[in-house]
Amino acid sequence: MRVLCLSNGHGEDAIALRILRELQQQSEPPELAALPIVGEGHAYSDSGIPLIGSVKTMPSGGFIYQDGRQLVRDIRGGLLQLTLAQLRAIQAWAKEAATPTPHTSFGEAHEPPHPTPHSLILAVGDIVPLLFARLSGLPYAFVGTAKSEYYLRDEGGWLPRRSWWDDRLERWTGCIYHPWERWLMSHPNCKAVFPRDTITATSLKRRNIPAFDLGNPMMDRLDWEGEGEKDKGLRLKDEERDLAFNLKPSALTIALLPGSRPPEAYANWETILQAVNGMIAQMPRPLTFLAAIAPGLETETLHKALMAYRWQQVAEGSYTVGLGDRKSTLVLAQRRFAECLHRADVAIAMAGTATEQFIGLGKPAIIIPGKGPQFTPGFAEAQTRLLGASVMLVKEPDRAAAVIQSLLQNPDALQTIAENGRRRMGAPGAANRIAQCLMEMSVQ
Repeated sequence: MRVLCLSNGHGEDAIALRILRELQQQSEPPELAALPIVGEGHAYSDSGIPLIGSVKTMPSGGFIYQDGRQLVRDIRGGLLQLTLAQLRAIQAWAKEAATPTPHTSFGEAHEPPHPTPHSLILAVGDIVPLLFARLSGLPYAFVGTAKSEYYLRDEGGWLPRRSWWDDRLERWTGCIYHPWERWLMSHPNCKAVFPRDTITATSLKRRNIPAFDLGNPMMDRLDWEGEGEKDKGLRLKDEERDLAFNLKPSALTIALLPGSRPPEAYANWETILQAVNGMIAQMPRPLTFLAAIAPGLETETLHKALMAYRWQQVAEGSYTVGLGDRKSTLVLAQRRFAECLHRADVAIAMAGTATEQFIGLGKPAIIIPGKGPQFTPGFAEAQTRLLGASVMLVKEPDRAAAVIQSLLQNPDALQTIAENGRRRMGAPGAANRIAQCLMEMSVQ
């Protein structure tokens, strides 16, 4: 079996990689290759999965949907040439999978080569990799990460419209996926569709699309073993290590999620620090902030912002502010993402995937709209529909403290949030379940 994985974004690459790693663990693992349509695909190459075709980081970082001006910038940056080169690379890979053309006599029609049943395109993301998969002519499967019926409705029915103009096509057709997307998913070459949640899988099944409700790979590889594992990956001296993650029983622990893409993440960090400053001033208990920092961000830039807010560095990556019993701690934690999510009680978030993963653990997140290109006011509003009761949108950073205080005084709301997050994001193990399904398809 040969599998070519197509994905279009940093988060999509990570999800795809989880599935590919599970495929590698099969008794007869397939031959793997990948083509990241957005970005340079370091997640693949760092894991030893070969890339085919051209890759390039566009000015928008892949967020052309949030702002039409980003599309113009990408076109000027060579988007059309890159797209054509990538399509040629996919077609070349597909030709390698084709059976030889049968010999025919002069004047007889030549039949086009037929793809073998053991070659498959795995499209991860939205309509772009799905369309590329269809154009390959090979059998394909689709992992839909971008859309969910929760944007339109929940288990109780349709959500209120933001305006008459919003979601008009989706409501008219009764499905979050547009008719042309459903056409691609119902094509005979599409062997399986893996939606991100049960409500979306049910909707697609009603439309005779081969949808499998196997869960959301976003929740995979977030395991953290607790105290016995807390020292892994943090290169601090023993006395500094205890200081860095010294969580006082009386302290509220808050994850800070500024996103992963510079320069937007740095602007988000400034906004988050405004919220942090307000929390320290308004909340009577000590606070511990765990900043889950993506490996691609420069900690020096984040450090300078902390200095401007009068934080004092007490160890590498560890800061304090305040006096006595009200002294708060902040840790810049790179490569300890899962630990930060598990340790925290609540999050202040300006991120996409990271916010979804946090609420999938059954915890609440306060979200603040930014200037984009990803975390715009429109994106933040859509995230409230996707994640429901688990996220609370505040338009100004200094409102975060009041919302958290109110939330902590409502145990019934916290229970509802816990149940809602786990239901919307699903149980871990989806990548393995999807890999098993793909392997079963290869022998049919």
